[in-house]
Amino acid sequence: MAMQKCQAEWSEWITWLAAVLHGMCRWRLEIIFLGILFAKGRRTVASWLRAAGVGPDFRRYYYFISRLGRKADSVARRLLLLLLARLHPGPRLLLAIDDTPTKRYGPKVQGAGIHHNPTPGPADAKFLYGHIWVTLSLVLRHALWGAIGLPLLARLYVRQKDIAKLPKKLRWKFQTKLGQAADLVAWVAEIAFSSGKQLWIVADGFYAKRPFLQPVMKLGVVVVSRLRKDACLYTVPPKLKKGARRGRGAPRKYGAKRISLAKRAAAKRGWQIIECVQYGKKVIKKYKTFLAAYRPVGGVIRVVIVQETNGPQFFFCTDPEATVREILETFADRAVIEQDFHDIKEVWGAGQQQVRYLWANIGAYHLNLWMHTLVELWAWRRWHSTLCDRSDSPWKDPAKRPSHADRRNVLRRNILRNEFLAATNHRRLTQKFRDFVKHLLSLAC
Repeated sequence: MAMQKCQAEWSEWITWLAAVLHGMCRWRLEIIFLGILFAKGRRTVASWLRAAGVGPDFRRYYYFISRLGRKADSVARRLLLLLLARLHPGPRLLLAIDDTPTKRYGPKVQGAGIHHNPTPGPADAKFLYGHIWVTLSLVLRHALWGAIGLPLLARLYVRQKDIAKLPKKLRWKFQTKLGQAADLVAWVAEIAFSSGKQLWIVADGFYAKRPFLQPVMKLGVVVVSRLRKDACLYTVPPKLKKGARRGRGAPRKYGAKRISLAKRAAAKRGWQIIECVQYGKKVIKKYKTFLAAYRPVGGVIRVVIVQETNGPQFFFCTDPEATVREILETFADRAVIEQDFHDIKEVWGAGQQQVRYLWANIGAYHLNLWMHTLVELWAWRRWHSTLCDRSDSPWKDPAKRPSHADRRNVLRRNILRNEFLAATNHRRLTQKFRDFVKHLLSLAC
């Protein structure tokens, strides 16, 4: 299957991403992406190559995926620049960060280990064998479909006890998830600040710890996250008046009194009402907000307590000037990275590639991330009726937001239609034959 008949913009984007790769092998990236798009069944690398029509040269593609894993940072950088140029986000960039596992099988899969299972399921499996990926995703708001996550880059977390199992020639160094997350933020901060953007990071409560917060704040990045109910908060120290003399030593960073979030949430006074947009809907929230000094941050934060049906929820922002609406809407947008994890596993089959080499696993995972982002970019400015034709499924809601699988299927049909039209442009076909081909395309995609 050839790529020349695909949409010009799609081919142009992949050529832009491949520019950082070696000139002798960069052309393979187009074929790999095409194979990922049309692969069927279990999403192994073999199914990618079979869908792309790769013949006896298949071994070079396995080596190419390994090289791609080593160049993941460079390719992701060009992908982010492409998104900034095509989607024109505002002065503030919001990125979500979280980690997710991919199950693997076999004792010789490099980098795999036993990890806690975040989704035990009916079997209540508390642990799983596989890889853990600390992933960074760009969050943008679509005019029709709300917040959408565009995954960019990931780091493979390998437990310290599993590093001894890796070949010494890999020279893999141990790094905690918090350290890897801080490295990802430093990577994206360089690009964002050079583009004149303000950078906000939203993360779950696991990342609200000193090893992540303090390096990120030194870069000038704003963090929004969740607070523990028993978080150690202090009052804000009073500011000295002009001309007033202070005692010896550095000025205080933390006040003398402790703040109990549980007591603040239990108090009946001080609650306020605000309207905000969360998960695509306008909602009314009952909240309290105040400033507090937090040691993991090393300074003052904005704390927000929200009264929910299942009890109070606690959030914070490292920018004391941030509004309550900004904090609540930003943390709600963090849910898109969970949807990203679902899509790259269920739609693209992340973790099913059956490669053993460490860099091949890294390359295969990033190919799934970038495929997800490119499909979302392709569908960004297309109409709902184009992406979500449910005429053959009257039991479904036609006004429902198109899923990522819907967008992928529309792209598949467009590429196959272009292939067909290019092959028959010199012939005059009957309408009956065209309807038959259209039916075949709907069955194929």
